[in-house]
Amino acid sequence: MKVILLKDIRNVGKKYEIKEVAEGFAMNSLIPRNLATAATAGAMKRLDGMKAQDMAARSARDAETAKNLEKIEGVEITMSGKANEGGHLFAAIHKDDIIDELRKQSGLDIEADHIVLDKPVKEAGKHKIPVAVGGKTAEFTLVVETA
Repeated sequence: MKVILLKDIRNVGKKYEIKEVAEGFAMNSLIPRNLATAATAGAMKRLDGMKAQDMAARSARDAETAKNLEKIEGVEITMSGKANEGGHLFAAIHKDDIIDELRKQSGLDIEADHIVLDKPVKEAGKHKIPVAVGGKTAEFTLVVETA
């Protein structure tokens, strides 16, 4: 059965792709959970409009984040976590945790995909966190304290 994916789905495809999947998978999992819709003629016509609308919203968010890049430079946020004697955190700090704390402490709103973080932060201390949007980059400091 052909479906249009409405969200990124691991091992299936990306948002707005048209994929051939098993009918049972589509009818019992994807469509009821609003992850996909049947690829009918009407849905195919609406697909271009949905893509355009999504791209416009994404470019608006990117423009807002690009404005925030100037403000983010030099910002220092502090987080704490439990760690062993060597300063190794028991629970890693992920992008989403950093975004939430950045919103709370500085009021800046950026998307998680704009943070350039190879792996989650697992050590106490100061860490430079780079942010990249449309070829522009900035960085802020994350201070991780042990609790």
